[in-house]
Amino acid sequence: MTKPLFREDAYLRRAEAEVLAHTSEGGIVLDQSIFYPTGGGQPGDNGVLHWDDESMAIATAIKGEGETIILVPAEPRALPQVGSVVEQAVDWKRRYGHMRMHTALHLLSVVVPFGVTGGSIGAERSRLDFDMADAPEDRAALEATLNAHVGADMTISEEWITSADLDANPGMVKTLSVQPPRGAGQIRLVRIGDGTDTIDLQPCGGTHVASTGEIGTLRIGKIEKKGRMNRRIYLHLDS
Repeated sequence: MTKPLFREDAYLRRAEAEVLAHTSEGGIVLDQSIFYPTGGGQPGDNGVLHWDDESMAIATAIKGEGETIILVPAEPRALPQVGSVVEQAVDWKRRYGHMRMHTALHLLSVVVPFGVTGGSIGAERSRLDFDMADAPEDRAALEATLNAHVGADMTISEEWITSADLDANPGMVKTLSVQPPRGAGQIRLVRIGDGTDTIDLQPCGGTHVASTGEIGTLRIGKIEKKGRMNRRIYLHLDS
């Protein structure tokens, strides 16, 4: 099992860890990880491992069996020995872009109140696919509402519920094609806003900023028709 340090503190840029195992494909399993593994539309983190007088570029992180996270080296080479201690350093600029965009996509799902059929997160451009027949009529109004939510500087927080709680409140799940991971029966919720001022609460395992004010200026890009009942909306970070 790999302890997901990114879940305890998404702003952690460096941390030590012990090498638990190597995979047959040349990956590295640590006892704890600041690298987010690919999932939920969010790419895996990249960065560097340091140990002794050595360093290794990490191309991405992926989920392994059980609760393990596998770090994938950028190129084949000798791996740090099992049992050795390494220092992890995440590519912060890219990760922070993913955090800002992931929260921005949650805001997009608020201002476009239709079921989400797919999505992809990038550091500067992302998209969501919606179960809707027609494109939004007033793109400028949507963009203005998005940026008003950003400007309100609302707090982002997390909480945990049981699978039974989620089953009793199925409306929390906005994604139509993918159900949230249930793990050991505990499901993480991400909340935007506080108390009665909450504007969004949905299951999510990704990394987010601490407040909407960190996102910066958003711009709605291309809106594409991807089927009779599917519209793809692109979102850009302009600052």
